[in-house]
Amino acid sequence: MVHLTTVPNDDVAQAPLVEGLQNIKFEEPKEDEVTASVYGSRFASEGLPGHALPDGEMPRDVAYRMIKDHLTLDGNPVLNLASFVTTYMEEEAEKLMAEALPKNFIDYEEYPQTADIQNKCVNMIARLYNAPTDANEDNAMGTSTVGSSEAIMLATLAMKRRWQNKRKAAGKDISNPNIVMNSAVQVCWEKAARYFEIEEKYVYCTDDRYVIDPAEAVGMIDENTIGICTILGSTYTGQYEDTKAVNDLLIKKGIDCPIHVDAASGGFVAPFVVPEMEWDFRLEKVVSINVSGHKYGLVYPGVGWVVWRSPEFLPKELVFNINYLGADQASFTLNFSKGASQVLGQYYQFIRLGRSGYRSIMLNLTRTADYLAACLQQMGFVIMSEGGGKGLPLVAFRLNPAKKHHFDEFAVAHQLRERGWVVPAYTMAPNANKLKLLRVVVREDFSRSRCDSLIQDIKQAVETLAKMKDGTAEQYME
Repeated sequence: MVHLTTVPNDDVAQAPLVEGLQNIKFEEPKEDEVTASVYGSRFASEGLPGHALPDGEMPRDVAYRMIKDHLTLDGNPVLNLASFVTTYMEEEAEKLMAEALPKNFIDYEEYPQTADIQNKCVNMIARLYNAPTDANEDNAMGTSTVGSSEAIMLATLAMKRRWQNKRKAAGKDISNPNIVMNSAVQVCWEKAARYFEIEEKYVYCTDDRYVIDPAEAVGMIDENTIGICTILGSTYTGQYEDTKAVNDLLIKKGIDCPIHVDAASGGFVAPFVVPEMEWDFRLEKVVSINVSGHKYGLVYPGVGWVVWRSPEFLPKELVFNINYLGADQASFTLNFSKGASQVLGQYYQFIRLGRSGYRSIMLNLTRTADYLAACLQQMGFVIMSEGGGKGLPLVAFRLNPAKKHHFDEFAVAHQLRERGWVVPAYTMAPNANKLKLLRVVVREDFSRSRCDSLIQDIKQAVETLAKMKDGTAEQYME
């Protein structure tokens, strides 16, 4: 509904908001009644244009105020605990990003310093993920994207094309590629598979396992498998999948199948909270990794990153060389023009915080998530996420079925929404989707005091629902 808009026919576009208004005559404001006041202008007595470009102009202060007023019914991003996306950056970062708004990032010839900053970011991320950098190793490669969705599309294309090239060289059929992944993957993986005509082979969740089963995943590989996806931080429960176990099984069985790690959420958490955990290029079967800069990379949306172990895993024919912007340059993207602001924001965070700054923030978020989980457990909720840094700094929880509540998680979410909080209620991934749960994402600006406010409101929401008569709360249930 939001991303794909249907353009209404004229009779719908011109229909009144309330039936019968077309029969009532309203006095139109005269031109000479336009005043210096925004709300004294004729624009304040008209609806915002929504179907056709207006014929005349609007003063800039009026345009600003009309749009700002229209947005007041949006939720408060700070209270949106459904989203992993960054909602706080320092003023200096915001200023730097605002100054770069006119720059088209793709124009490397015109903005060489901006391109250089992207390269610096790729270098830092590659080393953070332990990419091979010895003199006798091929160079790791990477690029910025508009988010992890584009990064995953690029990585999937690279895996598919590499598989096709190997099959062609062997004189084999290339018409039925497949990819192995958990059924709890983010929807962008389903898009990648569908758009690029790749069969999806799912390792389904169970009632007590919400991550990929390494043995089952490796067992699904056949000659048409282009790769395995593992997730560093499930969207549903925040758990880290065991990439090392998948890697070790592939080596043990002598199977030549690459691993792509979807580190969209965990890629800027795990290296600082559990640096000893092996999930990245330390594992020989890991050939590419994506990460979202606009999640725990602490940058406003949208920026993502994708890194390949070496050029071997990024077929040359996918990289386009162009010169119509004034210089020869290589391009491997799904889009072309994009702003430079987010890349600069990422570099600001890297040099502003460094490893110690990121570590401090991520450890604080982990502590806050553990505190919230402990409080919810004491209140009788069942905790479905892992604490102590074993997963993302989030809390996934559900009502205890043993208590036989006459309301469900969706009713709790509705009550919290009345207090301004956006705490999503949802069902688990396929094959375990009879489970309902709630999730709180702990972001940088979710302080301990704000967490205490949420806990109080959750207590109040449950108490309010418990006092409702049977049947009253059902209108909010799924």
